[in-house]
Amino acid sequence: MAKSQASFAKKQREKKKLQNQQAKKEKMQERKDHKEKGKSLEDMMAYLDENGNLTDTPVDVTKKVPEERNDS
Repeated sequence: MAKSQASFAKKQREKKKLQNQQAKKEKMQERKDHKEKGKSLEDMMAYLDENGNLTDTPVDVTKKVPEERNDS
């Protein structure tokens, strides 16, 4: 009986190549699902709350503390 033409190393290379292709497809799909381009203006807006932290929701004007002005 003749030996198989495919060696162990060749099988491993093919296996690794398929894994890399699968990983690449998964990364591409992940980027496609979470793309930033094409969002509306409201989705991209960020607001500062009364503590100076960034939030996604607009600030409630009733909670805003008036600043003191020094006109010297």
